[in-house]
Amino acid sequence: MIKIYGVNQIRRFRRPVVALGVFDGVHRGHINILKCAVAKAHSVKGKSIVITFWPHPQGVKSLYSLDHRLRLFKRLGVDVCVVVNFTKGFADISAPDFIRDILAGKIRARYIYVGKNFRFGKGAQGDLKLLAESGKVYGYKLKAFSVIKVRNKPISSTYIRRLIRKGDLAHAAKLLTRPVSILGSVMPGDYLGRKIGFPTANINPHHEVIPPSGIYAVRVIFEGKKYNGICYIGRRPTLKNSKFETQNPKLKIEVHILQFNRNIYNKYLEINFIKKIREDKKFSSLLNLSRQIEKDVSVARKIL
Repeated sequence: MIKIYGVNQIRRFRRPVVALGVFDGVHRGHINILKCAVAKAHSVKGKSIVITFWPHPQGVKSLYSLDHRLRLFKRLGVDVCVVVNFTKGFADISAPDFIRDILAGKIRARYIYVGKNFRFGKGAQGDLKLLAESGKVYGYKLKAFSVIKVRNKPISSTYIRRLIRKGDLAHAAKLLTRPVSILGSVMPGDYLGRKIGFPTANINPHHEVIPPSGIYAVRVIFEGKKYNGICYIGRRPTLKNSKFETQNPKLKIEVHILQFNRNIYNKYLEINFIKKIREDKKFSSLLNLSRQIEKDVSVARKIL
């Protein structure tokens, strides 16, 4: 997939089929739009192009990081992704100017695919009606997709964020069509996991929406391969006020990958949450913590 950062870097592509939206989370509704755009591009021997925005235009915490979003676009077969830097200057572009200068002028869109609730342009004044009317002027065809509902509730990134924060990962996974996941880079830690027999990769998450504290059975994707593991999210209460922890510890995300022994500092890991094993808790000693982790690993093996 070709990645283009900034509207000034856009170049011409053959018969562009444009999917337009933030696509934060790439949930079931987004996937429907993207797959249809990819299929249409194949049928007309053109290029499928996603236009997405970063940071989030509504100023909310993103469900998925930009890097993770791009990975998901690529897996869906998208040919090109244009990442629009959503600055104040860009936010001041009127909806008609966005259509004229970018969709019609720079990209020369032949087809535009959007959700029916998509808004754009200064003050979010652009809507489906404007896109449809402008298509008659600039020669593109518009296809609008209805919002998909589950349990009589519209699927939205806002709703999925809420589910993840409260720990309902199973329902969130159904709306995403895949397990809830985070993407992050591996950073050096204090090597405590190695000292107690369970080496962990300390994750610097690229996401802003993280599941609640606890221990999870997970699948880890590293360099295209899947591994089983357990993931810890929490503030390590067992270590409070010890030499390993400060008075007000930061939230930690640590993953122990089963049957894995490689130096992966600064590499990216994608962690897919399969099932929560237990809540975080304080243990009376590191020995008791180690014994519990051994049990957690056994439970994770059965789950995975």
